[in-house]
Amino acid sequence: MSSNGCKGIWVFAEQRGGELHGVSLELLGKANELAQGIGCAVTAVLLGHNITSHAKTLVNHGADIVLVADDPLLKHYRVLPYSYVIEYLIKEYQPEVLLMGATAMGVELAPRVAAKLKTGLSAHCIDLKLDREGKLLQVVPGWEGGVIATIACPAHRPQMATVMPGIMRALSPTEKTGQIIEVKVSLTDKNLGPEVLEVKTEKPAGRPLEQAEIVVAGGWGVGNEEGWKTIEQLADVLGGSVGATRPAVDEGWVEEGQMIGQSGKTVRPTLYIAVGISGVMHHVVGMDQSKEIISINTDANADIFEVSDVIVVEDFKKVVPKLIKEIEARQKVCK
Repeated sequence: MSSNGCKGIWVFAEQRGGELHGVSLELLGKANELAQGIGCAVTAVLLGHNITSHAKTLVNHGADIVLVADDPLLKHYRVLPYSYVIEYLIKEYQPEVLLMGATAMGVELAPRVAAKLKTGLSAHCIDLKLDREGKLLQVVPGWEGGVIATIACPAHRPQMATVMPGIMRALSPTEKTGQIIEVKVSLTDKNLGPEVLEVKTEKPAGRPLEQAEIVVAGGWGVGNEEGWKTIEQLADVLGGSVGATRPAVDEGWVEEGQMIGQSGKTVRPTLYIAVGISGVMHHVVGMDQSKEIISINTDANADIFEVSDVIVVEDFKKVVPKLIKEIEARQKVCK
């Protein structure tokens, strides 16, 4: 196949331990939307070992072409060989756009690739668009969430962006045809870096935050660790998960893995309760797609109220304990 077919929009199909990351399918959905506007192909780039079977999954979720680099040396993610292979493929096929997830892997790999190719990169995008000329417009919250910035890369290719997991929507899988191309790469010691001797994984306790149907999140307005215990109690009686904003994490009230927002997780629960959260854009982009949002804040002009279905202007210390008692009382009656 000529390289012309691969010149369109690329998605890095991230996988760990042989399992595709959900953001890969989400990016394919967005790539298809963008591709329709300029009439180009969508290509997925899949790296690893014994992962060729995932190529059909990528096709069924919107990839027209899948470039597969299957090599024992790519079994475990390492930034040097992965960036080398992606750089090689981009120079070979010259795509217009490369999209990657803003995951632990993506935030390390994307800037390395961009630097090698001497192109630009917009990180943690919340939306992607095309202008009239087909240039990629990368939308990110800027200036501490006060404004939305739109960034373009007019002079260099590929145009690169990382996108937060959970922001885009994956396409429903369909049985479609696509071209799967096996790519042979030559890796040497200088491309490999440190050797991976062993990989240990630890599953998180309880249900992952991004899968929770109910999320109770607290922010700076909670005030202290004692107040944070109230947040945890409310989540517990509701059978939900606890989320947080950056200030709550910085204060040590909660683990970083529970942070919601641009540099944290994206959630879409049935019910989201925001307690003491001001509502800066960096947080809102991670939760504004929740089905029902209840916000409690003493500031009647808090930005969080703009995306809320129910607003409560009151000190949470007066509201939440009563709410907990009422829920517990009703639960006893139901039993």
